[in-house]
Amino acid sequence: MPADLRRIERRLLKVAMSYPEAWEDHPWGENVVKVGKKIFVFFGEPERGRLWVGVKLPDAAGFALTFPWAEPSGYGLGKAGWVSCVFTTADDPPVGLLEDWIDESYRTVAPKKLVKQLDGVI
Repeated sequence: MPADLRRIERRLLKVAMSYPEAWEDHPWGENVVKVGKKIFVFFGEPERGRLWVGVKLPDAAGFALTFPWAEPSGYGLGKAGWVSCVFTTADDPPVGLLEDWIDESYRTVAPKKLVKQLDGVI
């Protein structure tokens, strides 16, 4: 993976790992971040020349799918609101938007008590 895409992936991974009880795992050879036993962001398999980010977006999926680099996730996950975003070196990934989508995905799959902790409502 080119340096710019690798740097962006590291930044997004750091953001994902900053959520309460988030942890990194590697099922199926893919890089994912989970809360409890549930995945809230996929980074896919490290590939040369591509950045892949998958998030669950019950609210923003319709908007996300208007971008040419976004599509419903495979394996039937798209029907549940999962969106896959694929970027190459020719793209300029919208890092802030991806960070927002990681936030939505976390809030969707995390236990309510952790979301309240995140919002400072305990």
